[in-house]
Amino acid sequence: MQLITYQGPQSPRVGLMTAAGIVDLGYTDMVQFLSEPDWRERAQAARSMAPQLSGARLLAPVTRPGKLIGIGLNYSDHAAESGMAVPTQPILFAKFTNAITGPYDPILHPGPQLTSKLDWEVELGVVMGRKCRRVSREDALSYVAGYTVVNDVSARDLQMFDGHWLKGKTCDTFAPMGPVLVTSDEIPDPQNLPLTLHVNGEQMQAGNTARMIFSVAEIISFLSHLMTLEPGDLIMTGTPPGVGMGRRPQVWLGVGDVIRCEIPGIGFIENRVELD
Repeated sequence: MQLITYQGPQSPRVGLMTAAGIVDLGYTDMVQFLSEPDWRERAQAARSMAPQLSGARLLAPVTRPGKLIGIGLNYSDHAAESGMAVPTQPILFAKFTNAITGPYDPILHPGPQLTSKLDWEVELGVVMGRKCRRVSREDALSYVAGYTVVNDVSARDLQMFDGHWLKGKTCDTFAPMGPVLVTSDEIPDPQNLPLTLHVNGEQMQAGNTARMIFSVAEIISFLSHLMTLEPGDLIMTGTPPGVGMGRRPQVWLGVGDVIRCEIPGIGFIENRVELD
C-alpha cells in the first residue's frame, strides 16, 4: 500500500494512493493515523473504495514526525570518501520538522553568506508504525510502518565548522521526502534496495542498502534502547558514496540545480534549488 499526505482544500489530508486515484482516509496528519492501533486494517479496507480525486499536490508523507533522526556514515565507502573512520556504533544526529518539505517542492538555499557548500544525500527513510522500546534486532522490523525516499541536504561548511552537525543539517527544506510511504509488507527486505541520485540529469550516487554498515533492524534496536520510538518517527538511514563533498574536485549545489533521488519500489523525489 502507498500512503500519502496531500494538500486538501483547507488542510493536509492523509490518503491511500491507488492506480485509479486517491482515497481519503479521514485524517489530517499521518502521525495521528499511524497512532491508530488498526491503521493497517483501515488502509486495507480503503483499497476497495472508489477514489475521491486524482492529481492532488503531494506533501511529505509525514509532515510533522515527533522525531527526525539521522544516521551518519552508515556506508563504509561513504565514510572513506569523507575521510572518516568506519563507525563501531551508529552515529546519530537530528533534523527538526522545519527541514521537511514535499517531494517536488524547492530546496531553499540559505544564501552564500551562510553556506557555499550545499550537498546532497539520497537515503532510505524508515517510518515507525507503533511504539517501540528496547526491542531486539530480530523483532525490530515488525515495528516499521513503511519506507520513503529522503534527501538529507547538508551545508557542509556549517556542519563541519565546530563538530556540531545540527546547524548544517536542519535549515528550512533540508529534508525533502516522499513521494509516498510504502507499507512494510510491500518491502519485506529493506536491505536489498538500490538508491540513485542525479543532479541536472547526471548520476552522482548509486548504491544499495545491502552495503549499510548497520542494517535497518540494527538501527531500530539500537535507537530503541536509547529512547522510545513512536508512530510516525522517521529515521534517515545513511547515504551511499558520491556526495559532493567526497568528489575531487568537490561539487556543490547552486541555485537552479535539480536533484532527483530514487528508490525503485518507492518512487522518486525531484527538487529544484532556489534562493531563500
